[in-house]
Amino acid sequence: MSDAGGPYLFDVGVIALAHTETPVRDAALSYIRDAIAGDIEAVVPYPALFGAHTVLTTYYGQSNEDASRLLENFMDAKRIHWYDRMPDEIVRGGFARACSANIGGWDGYSAQVAIEEEVDTVLTIDYDFERFDAFATEVILSSDEFNELNRFLET
Repeated sequence: MSDAGGPYLFDVGVIALAHTETPVRDAALSYIRDAIAGDIEAVVPYPALFGAHTVLTTYYGQSNEDASRLLENFMDAKRIHWYDRMPDEIVRGGFARACSANIGGWDGYSAQVAIEEEVDTVLTIDYDFERFDAFATEVILSSDEFNELNRFLET
């Protein structure tokens, strides 16, 4: 793990990857396990679970039933700070961040939540969050691991 420190916000890609059978899942699963055990402070917006469900069923080929069961089990983790608010100012702030950083609305929302919750580090599998100075970004996959994941997804 990085020295950037927590609290950590878990991006959709990290949540989904941890709940797969890919050869690189351990990069994400180690963080999920640490969060569940309370070894790191984690922030997970509830809407990220719906995003992870979509990723699991669309890209990783899991059934709706399996994806739902896995994510519901993850929701039982009591040591994770589940961000359950979606007030107007957070949504609008997310769109403003998406626009200013030229990223997707989902990442803009996650960035806004990270700022609202004073998160130190966003854990992700892409580089979009590096456009923000309010928190550190930790891309959990190396270039080789990302290439391995892409090869896995192509099969």
